[in-house]
Amino acid sequence: MPVSAGKNSNVIYKIMATKELTQGNPLKLIFFFALPIFLGNLFQQFYNIIDALIVGRILGVEALASVGATTPLIFLFISFIFASTQGFSVVTAQKFGAREYDLVKKSVFSSFVLSFFLTLILTLLSAPFSYFMLSFLRTPQNIIQDANSYLFIMFAGIFATVFYNLSSNIIRALGDSKTPLYFLIFASFLNILLDILFILKFHTGVMGAGLATVISQGVSTILCITYMFIKFPILRLRKQDCVFDKPFLLEHLRIGIPMGFQMSVLSIGIIALQFVLNGFGHKAIAAFTTSMRVDQALSQSFLALGAAIATYTAQNFGANKISRIRRGAKISVSIVLIISVVSFVIIYCFGKSIISAFMSVPDEEVLKLSMQYLYTIVLFFPFLGTLLAFRNILQGMGKVKAPLLSGVAELVARASGAFILGYYFGYSGICFATPLAWCFGALVLLIGYKLSIRKNLKRKKSS
Repeated sequence: MPVSAGKNSNVIYKIMATKELTQGNPLKLIFFFALPIFLGNLFQQFYNIIDALIVGRILGVEALASVGATTPLIFLFISFIFASTQGFSVVTAQKFGAREYDLVKKSVFSSFVLSFFLTLILTLLSAPFSYFMLSFLRTPQNIIQDANSYLFIMFAGIFATVFYNLSSNIIRALGDSKTPLYFLIFASFLNILLDILFILKFHTGVMGAGLATVISQGVSTILCITYMFIKFPILRLRKQDCVFDKPFLLEHLRIGIPMGFQMSVLSIGIIALQFVLNGFGHKAIAAFTTSMRVDQALSQSFLALGAAIATYTAQNFGANKISRIRRGAKISVSIVLIISVVSFVIIYCFGKSIISAFMSVPDEEVLKLSMQYLYTIVLFFPFLGTLLAFRNILQGMGKVKAPLLSGVAELVARASGAFILGYYFGYSGICFATPLAWCFGALVLLIGYKLSIRKNLKRKKSS
């Protein structure tokens, strides 16, 4: 039964500057909700690319490779808590869709408490062991020291990324996808200035790139959280909201932790790929690092669509509008196909020019290997888009089994693809390991979606 369905709740609802996604044209809602997220993600990738550009052009190919060697390990830890906090905000969106506004406040409090403890644990498990993890992955000796200095800084600053993403996910859960964009734009330009300051002025090397990223994310976190509580009355916590409600905390953990483990499973597959890649030398690592930056920039549109459809689904699931979820899913597939075609054109027309920009003097081998990866993966973008859309739809419905099984399928496909294809076909085999993972993961999610929709329609009909 809704806790706050009375007159006071309706007054709060009217003044809280949020937006429901349970009414109106699904295409229009999803597109315009995803657009600010896409721009925000693009700016986030923008300052990741700036890191690589400054490091690669000023410090050289080896320094670029040292930053790239840390990527799977950073992704392993940050993705766990990022996915967990996204899971917590699913509860917030569901309560908002059901118009249980007192539970929205309690969900915000629970999310911050759980995120604090998860961040503390993961920081203690990561920062002290950064060098050991790099050694375990066979990181080449000529880049391991720089890689470790960058990795330690990023691990020590996990909290900044976590709480920015938590606060932005909560704001999006209430239907506002624009506000986080403004702070990301600010953080992007701050990151560029700090990169130049630390690397050119203070000569801190790749460690300076890490410091610039952590500081800029920390500033955007403070701004986002402050603005969140000032702008949105529904998020202003009262004393009665700040209680440790065990069943409610467990509800957040039930959705958030499996989502975190699912992302960690994915990360293990990426680490396995990095393990094999490290055996091909620093030029292969630099090529893979550079092409991954381009890949990540292009895939931000899929990620934005996924984030939009997750909030859309969670609100409509809370309002018990299953037919709108089905319409949203069909629209998502159409958008995925359009994005895939555009990405194909960009890579085949401008790919070489983009890759060359990362090096002051283009290295022909690095350029060739980079383009080989990009030419391969762009053909499989429809599978990536489908995977991200349906994973977020299921998570928005509070379903955790199918996304977790999908993560396991991706792990097995990516790891076996890296070891087997890498052994027989070298770097070419590495290029196919990730697309193979997308195909298997997408298949599992499509089956899970069909079963979940059928089950919920049957339940709605019987009730």
